[in-house]
Amino acid sequence: MKLPVAAPDSDELTIRLLNEAGGVNRLQQLLSSGLGPAPGGKYRHWDTFRQAPPLAGFAAEEQWLAVKLARRALYRTLPLEDPSGRPFKCALPNVALEMLHQVDRNAAGNIAQSSQVTNPSTRDTYLFKSIVEEAITSSQLEGASTTRKVAKAMIQEGREPRTRSERMIFNNYRAMRRVLEAIGTPLEPEFVLELQRILTEGTLDDSEAAGRFRKADEDIVVEDEIGTRLHTPPPADQLASRMRMMCKFANSASTDGEFMPPVVRAILLHFWLAYDHPFVDGNGRTARALFYWSMAREGYWLSEYVSISRILKKAPGQYARAYLYSERDDNDATYFILYQLRVLLRAIDDLHEYLRRKAAEMRDAAAIVRRVSGLHTGLNVRQLALINHALKNDDARYTVESHQRSHGVSYETARSDLLTLASEGLLEQGKLGRAFVFSPSVDLLRQLEKRTGRRSSRTKKVKRVKA
Repeated sequence: MKLPVAAPDSDELTIRLLNEAGGVNRLQQLLSSGLGPAPGGKYRHWDTFRQAPPLAGFAAEEQWLAVKLARRALYRTLPLEDPSGRPFKCALPNVALEMLHQVDRNAAGNIAQSSQVTNPSTRDTYLFKSIVEEAITSSQLEGASTTRKVAKAMIQEGREPRTRSERMIFNNYRAMRRVLEAIGTPLEPEFVLELQRILTEGTLDDSEAAGRFRKADEDIVVEDEIGTRLHTPPPADQLASRMRMMCKFANSASTDGEFMPPVVRAILLHFWLAYDHPFVDGNGRTARALFYWSMAREGYWLSEYVSISRILKKAPGQYARAYLYSERDDNDATYFILYQLRVLLRAIDDLHEYLRRKAAEMRDAAAIVRRVSGLHTGLNVRQLALINHALKNDDARYTVESHQRSHGVSYETARSDLLTLASEGLLEQGKLGRAFVFSPSVDLLRQLEKRTGRRSSRTKKVKRVKA
């Protein structure tokens, strides 16, 4: 990755301008030019700002000075410092306030579109899906290579991981479950260490490195795939005190008496842990897990059902660049805040789209079943979800345990669901060892079409069933 060009120092620019003939008037013209902290609604870093079309009559560096002076008026100092003791800071320009309002409206309030999530009969199904998705994509960001289908089946079936990649994903799933258990308690260093131990168990060359800070002789740096050094974390002897300070920040509603919006606090917690890089491995996964803990703790309940790593995985370079922009512009963490707000809003939009799509599929599956099953009573939402999945995956296999995990129900409830579907001829029942295994009836969709005398739109759109 090409490192962004470091931003010029605004103090040096000011001195240089004032030392020029007519510099005072020039500075006054700049300040009255209307250049705010985010011209055009974009909080650009110098790396891209310098390439933007110049304002008539002003050089790029002069414009940058006006923007930086406007940002200074908004800056608030953070307790996070770089290794040399210079504090980080952040601003909340209008573009940030607008996105924060959208998050507040869409992730903390009651939303009609999310009734499937709020419905007790379907809530656990969607929670399981979101945790699995975050576990898979968060691990893939760190190099796990197992496919989503294999990883999901592993978690649903409860089988032991077979590879390091599967172990990473399984550990991430366990860590996300642990995060949801801890949302009612303050953040303590011991819990952060516990999370890292869960995330890295069975994946490290040195098993003793799980659940502890990195040591002075463990040279941990952040590099890209070709060896370019992107970040050098603070030294090991600072880590314990820095984590105590991080936890204090996470548990407080204000910073030096100044209110900090909870979503911004969660994002900065994510940034802080990843910046300090206190462990030999698992830093990114731990940072993202802490973000979820902080959001859920502050009442943003919908955040439990979204996957930010799914969005980050689509453009990992932008994720890394958000850190670099902050470091290479006077420790301005605003770049990372704005980037993560955009990611969070995209993840929320993705969830709503997923819910709309699943609702339509469930209605389609229910209509098909009503026409052909001969049932006098309707199938429940768990059974409809399974039939919907079976229509897409004719090679799928279901067990009582996998159905139980997918929907958060008791063993007897899961068993009853599957036996009912088998008795209606929608699943075939067999045995693998001592366990019962259920599979879609042979050519399930074609059987349904034959019995209804009409062709399903699913066959027209997706040809999944073997002839």
